Amino acid sequence: SLSTRVTQDYFYFSAIALGDFQRASSCSLRCKDMLIRLPKMTGYLHILCYNFGIEAYKQNKYEESSFWLSQSYDIGKMDKNTIGPEMLAKVLRLLATAYLDWNDREYCDKALHAVNLANKEHLNPAGIFLKMKILLKSETANEELHEAVMEILHLDMSLDFCLNVAKLLMDHEREFVGFDLMKIICERFKSSEDIGKALLLHIDMLLQRKEELLAKEKIEEIIIGHRRGRKLKPELVSCFHNILWQKAARSFEVQNYAEALNWYHYSLRFYAIDKTDLDLAKLQRNMASCYLHLKQLDKAKASVREAERRDPINIFTQFYIFKIAVLEQNSTRALRAINTLERLITGVVPKENALRMDKDSPVTLLSLVAQFALENGQQIVAGKALEYLAQYSEDPQQVLSALKTFYFQIHIKVKDFKYKIFLFNAAVLKIAHSFHDKNSTEDSTVNEAQWFRKIAWNLAVQCDKDPVTMREFFILSYKLSQFCPSDQVILIAQKTCLLMAAAVDLEQGRKASTTSEQTQLLNRALEEINECKHIWNILKETGNFSGDPCETLLLLYEFEVKAKMNDPLLDSFLESLWELPHLECKTFETIALLAVEKPAHYPSIALKALNRALLLYKKKQSIDAVKYSKCVRNLINLLVPDGVPSTELCPPEEIWGYFEDALSFISHTVSQTVILSYQLILKNCLLC
Repeated sequence: SLSTRVTQDYFYFSAIALGDFQRASSCSLRCKDMLIRLPKMTGYLHILCYNFGIEAYKQNKYEESSFWLSQSYDIGKMDKNTIGPEMLAKVLRLLATAYLDWNDREYCDKALHAVNLANKEHLNPAGIFLKMKILLKSETANEELHEAVMEILHLDMSLDFCLNVAKLLMDHEREFVGFDLMKIICERFKSSEDIGKALLLHIDMLLQRKEELLAKEKIEEIIIGHRRGRKLKPELVSCFHNILWQKAARSFEVQNYAEALNWYHYSLRFYAIDKTDLDLAKLQRNMASCYLHLKQLDKAKASVREAERRDPINIFTQFYIFKIAVLEQNSTRALRAINTLERLITGVVPKENALRMDKDSPVTLLSLVAQFALENGQQIVAGKALEYLAQYSEDPQQVLSALKTFYFQIHIKVKDFKYKIFLFNAAVLKIAHSFHDKNSTEDSTVNEAQWFRKIAWNLAVQCDKDPVTMREFFILSYKLSQFCPSDQVILIAQKTCLLMAAAVDLEQGRKASTTSEQTQLLNRALEEINECKHIWNILKETGNFSGDPCETLLLLYEFEVKAKMNDPLLDSFLESLWELPHLECKTFETIALLAVEKPAHYPSIALKALNRALLLYKKKQSIDAVKYSKCVRNLINLLVPDGVPSTELCPPEEIWGYFEDALSFISHTVSQTVILSYQLILKNCLLC
């Protein structure tokens, strides 16, 4: 039957509609021709085409969408008793939108025609608004736009609708028509309880177009009106403050702090009338920031006091308290503010206040605190801020970047090396933490360690007149080098750092005023010597270091420590030392001196060392008589202290043998001093 055939066509039509537009469109036209005989099917086919139009529009198939929507409208007109004007207008508005999105210029006329038809079928705010969009896209002249606007006003549309049209005009840079419409709106709806919406939008538009004088007039109008009873609705009060604060923030960004204060003062004046819906503490902090930039310290202090009264445990309130304290050189007050910030970060204060920070706030704020303190010469205060920064930050890389920045800032300004030591200690801790952090990359951590290691080394070299500080930087450089690949360069650097540190500790141990202090320094030196021996043994496997005195120095350092600490294992240590083939005369002479240097007293070791030295002198092809003679004199002075022979160390006959041995070499030198020195010693011995 015909009905069955039409139904089959509908189903076929539905099945292929989105996959084969050509066949589907011809099928729809055939069905449309059959509607004269089957009018009851009109509504069904009308909705089917409308749905296809929507689906095609969603897929950006504007040509297909416009076809289906046109068919839907044409079919809908065939049965106006069933399909009302509202539905026809809806189809036409969507058709106009499809034309508009298809090609702005080529199809603007078709879009305008479709929306005009829609408005004739059923006048609707959506249709009027769409018409304005089409006119704006088609670059209609201002005069025509103005006429369209006046038509809208004659239709007695709502305030919200009129404001949306005004915003649309301004968004398309049609200020002339937009501002004219705003004036008419403000006048027409001046008695409305919603007039505040229009006034705020007008102010916002004026500010966006830099019409600041006119905007200020409107702001004064709102403030005066509010005082006289024409109050803004509560939901608009926050919007009003937001407009003022945004404008102030823009002025602040371009460093126009006086202008920013003007906008904040409007907000403060309004608050004096309507004490609702305002974070007054934040407003006072913002104003304090402006005053600080303008160097108006007294006014800044007044604003911060008010902020502190209202919100004392806010991190930003404490930040401004800190800044003012630093500017007044009040270190105690500044440190108290930093400590309060630390309690906020760790959650000691109520959670609702601590939660005002995002996860990056502690690092960011503490970085700013340290930087501000450094810029104003408050190194102790900056050090405390950096201490907390290093302690609480969960991002080692960020802390390391901050530490590098601070180093560059203080490198020339700050002559106190102790403060720089703190920076590098913090770097060691954070680099160590970074190696255990799964989110960090090893390459970046190694690069940071290399940078800090080299700088610490350079600082150590610069501290040659301050050995204690020099040692600190060498140890820091050594610790940082442990995070670097153990290649030959790093091993050499580690060996040198430890040798220098041990040398300083030995020197300080010699000068120590108490036994306990000396013991502590010597033990520390021994630890450094042992670490250095381990590194030296590894390093020797990487190349030829025959000219490096490291091994000799380590032996001398270790002997000095053991001798001064009266180590019971000293003799066993020396047994291996005597047999070393590469030791030189000077080394044995040094051992002899160290063996009797207070508090050590090992004359027998000194005697043995000097004998080793004399033996080596004799083995040389060319004997340096002066050096040899000096070694003999040292030995005789050891045996004959103050001219009195020490029979405990050596019998007189053996002492005389040293004299004879020495005299046999006197002929090799022309030094009268050498001869006279022996004569003096002999004279003292004969007197005995």
